[in-house]
Amino acid sequence: MTKIFFCLSSVVSFLLMMICTNMITSVSAGWMQAHATFYGGSDASGTMGGACGYGDLYSDGYKTNTAALSTALFNDGKSCGGCYQMVCDATKVPQWCVKGKWITITATNFCPPNYALPNDNGGWCNPPRPHFDMAQPAFETIAIYRAGIVPVLFRKVGCRRSGGMRFTMNGRDYFELVLISNVGGAGDLSQVWIKGSKSAKWETMSRNWGANWQSLTYLNGQSLSFKIQASNGKIKTAIHVVPSYWQFGQSFKSNINF
Repeated sequence: MTKIFFCLSSVVSFLLMMICTNMITSVSAGWMQAHATFYGGSDASGTMGGACGYGDLYSDGYKTNTAALSTALFNDGKSCGGCYQMVCDATKVPQWCVKGKWITITATNFCPPNYALPNDNGGWCNPPRPHFDMAQPAFETIAIYRAGIVPVLFRKVGCRRSGGMRFTMNGRDYFELVLISNVGGAGDLSQVWIKGSKSAKWETMSRNWGANWQSLTYLNGQSLSFKIQASNGKIKTAIHVVPSYWQFGQSFKSNINF
């Protein structure tokens, strides 16, 4: 009896150790559960623009690997530009997943809640649900079109971009609204500073909406420099990236990125 008890105790200890190990591995990997739907049409033309303000997602470097995020993930625009690695959860719906496929998408839009529908039947983006409304080509990379909605596993990852960050000047005199796009590394920004060539001090910009940052200083006729802090705390500086002859509506590409 003593030997049997010892053997059972050993087995239980081993199983507990394995369970804990699996839990630690899962947590350390950073994978979380959500659901995904799609929008924008087969060519993703309906995904252009959006709540981050990027406009043409091709010229801004994001193409069709994009998604609109639910309230729980969008974070009032602070997640704009961030990248997420996603895979269809084949443990739940193997018939709807594309086997062995994963994708990295960029947050470029907001998926608004629909409180007229229940969270589990149409109100997919209602708080507190984490949800990705993906561009259709992106969705079809990991799941079958007919599924409509699938459970996914996702995690925040670094963004790989081609070329430097882009600065698009909008607004009017005393109100510079700067769209910052094609950001690598963390992808999403936490703080931005601007400095005109006639000033020795950096001015803190404020987020107006999405990926648009504002300054209330008269900066016409000055070359402009930007200091950009990503959500992971890393900082890059683009000196005189916008020339003194800039006009509202123009876009300028830097030679730096994260």
